[in-house]
Amino acid sequence: MTNERTPSAAVSADERSAGNGRSTAETSSGVDTQRAGPDSAHEGSRLFRRARRLLSSAISVAIVVGVFWFFLPQFTSISEVWASLRAMTWLELAAVVLATLWNLATYWFVMVTTMPGLTLRQAAVVSQSGTAVSNTLPAGSAVGIGLSYAMYSSWGFSRSRASVSLLVSGVWNNFAKLGMPVLALVILALQGQPGAGRLAAALAGLAGLVGSVVVFALLLHSEEAARRIGLGAAAVANALRRVVRRPPVSGWERATVKFRDRTVLLLRARWVWITLTTLVSHVSLYVVLLIALRAVGVSDDEAGWAEVLAVFSFARLLTAIPFTPGGLGVVEVALITGLSAAGGARADVAAAVLLFRALTYVLPIPLGVATYLFWRRNQSWRRPPNSAPRTPLVPEQS
Repeated sequence: MTNERTPSAAVSADERSAGNGRSTAETSSGVDTQRAGPDSAHEGSRLFRRARRLLSSAISVAIVVGVFWFFLPQFTSISEVWASLRAMTWLELAAVVLATLWNLATYWFVMVTTMPGLTLRQAAVVSQSGTAVSNTLPAGSAVGIGLSYAMYSSWGFSRSRASVSLLVSGVWNNFAKLGMPVLALVILALQGQPGAGRLAAALAGLAGLVGSVVVFALLLHSEEAARRIGLGAAAVANALRRVVRRPPVSGWERATVKFRDRTVLLLRARWVWITLTTLVSHVSLYVVLLIALRAVGVSDDEAGWAEVLAVFSFARLLTAIPFTPGGLGVVEVALITGLSAAGGARADVAAAVLLFRALTYVLPIPLGVATYLFWRRNQSWRRPPNSAPRTPLVPEQS
């Protein structure tokens, strides 16, 4: 209310000093005009966000249409792809499905290890519901995070504990995504005749991964180290932003210290289990692709397991930029072209990739809808906000 009165008081003072005799109606009009400014700016921002969402959706649709209606038919015959799928035995199909179900369950263990007090059934509900949102909506990851917070809150978990779980699992997932291409390149280099380019990429990736782990370990070592890392990262970011004429960033040292204070106890107690469950989750997804390839007839002589790991790992890096929900279309192109270049028959590779994506991308959507409806209707897990039993591993605000 003080801000609303200030313009009127200022106008009154001007009127008294200038003696211009402006009417009260004119003064009120001036105040209304000033008040309308923020509303107009807010409306413009809202329209911009809506236009950006529409543009993102249009780009996603264009990519998907381009992949499945133009790229795939020119790459191989759809009838040959269907023939490869029909040639699978029921035992082979069952093996792929079982591997898929195990892969879905592996991330539940990641969530349980990063969030003390969370049950495996609750982790299943959060994981599958969030995955369904991420796979269907543009910028679905952000919506999925909001849904996760809502579910955790309904079960009495504090926002602090939910934030720690999302942050730690996100960091470890990124480490795994960065580490798997390095591991694949190292394995290929050890298998013989790696080539100078492949060997250089493996060494550069390994150095980058080791450097990231060392920096992260230093960040957790002490508050002063965390503060210095934040300041150093901000300095690098500001140097880059000056090149593109963007304003400098600030407060990164406070963010790194806050992250360290929130996560250090949990990581000291559970870093081994968090690392193990994360690796199992990522490797399990790769195994689904490998089994699908073997089931449709792509032999190890055509595309070895290490080559499949390399293609899979680099294709997953593409999902770091969310061109489409869940990387739809982008991942398919990367996997099909990469595995075909490794030596797999085009029709068989396309069949295996489409089967892999149907089970790991499409199947989680109806499962996520079911878990979301379960959460909406199930009342037995509900608790008042912030009433879940406290844990010494995560500092929480009352």
